Formats: sequence, structure tokens, C-alpha cells
Amino acid sequence: MSTKAPNPVDKYVGSRVRMRRIMLGMSQEKLGEALGLTFQQVQKYEKGTNRVGASRIQQIAEVLQVPVSFLFEGGPSGGLANGNGFSEAPSPSYVSDFLATSEGLALTRAFTKITDAKLRRSIVDLVERIAAREADETN
Repeated sequence: MSTKAPNPVDKYVGSRVRMRRIMLGMSQEKLGEALGLTFQQVQKYEKGTNRVGASRIQQIAEVLQVPVSFLFEGGPSGGLANGNGFSEAPSPSYVSDFLATSEGLALTRAFTKITDAKLRRSIVDLVERIAAREADETN
């Protein structure tokens, strides 16, 4: 029996659930308890393995304290329609992939606390130099 690949929208919504859960410092177990689910079911939702029904999406959004639209913003369907028939351009997937990791979220939180614009620019420059050096070493 072949396994079906998760739908890209299901994967994206799951990654947004994971990102927001991590932002709140909430475990899969705590989210599961709030939803009346096991942490394994939360894992399946976050990976996109299991599709989330409409009422469950509403419940998840309430627990995570975000509007339902947050779970779809920038998704593979091109984002939400903005009222004039056009959609916003989706953000690159590497951004949401990065923010869905605990390291990415920690780095983003720490970076946004830095108020000095010159210091922030210096940090970006430093990271870009490190990345370029690493790329040179792997080539």
C-alpha cells in the first residue's frame, strides 16, 4: 500500500500551528489537552499528515489566540484574497520553515529586542559573512 503525500495546504497550516504554539511556549501535550486530543494527534496536524476540520481549525485558533486567517496567511494557495480579487504574494517557505524551529524563533525574539539599528545591521552583516564562509567551505 502506498502512502499519500500530505497536501501542501495541510502541511502549511500545520507549520503555522507549530510556529504559533512554539511562540507561546506551549508543548504539544498542552495544546492537545486544550483541544481534547493526544499530543500524537497534534503532531500529525503539525506535519500535515492528518487534515484539520473547520471546527477544529476554529478551536486551534482560539487556543493559540490568533484569528483563523493567521493559519493560512502566506500559504501555498498564494495567501488570502485581499478583497479586490488579488492575493498577497506568499512569503518564501524558508522563512516559515525557519520560524517553525525553536532556534529560529529564539533568534527572532532576541533580534527584535535589539533597538539599536546599527547594531542590528552589524549582526546581519556578521551572519551573512559566516554564511558566505560556510558556503565557500562546502564548495
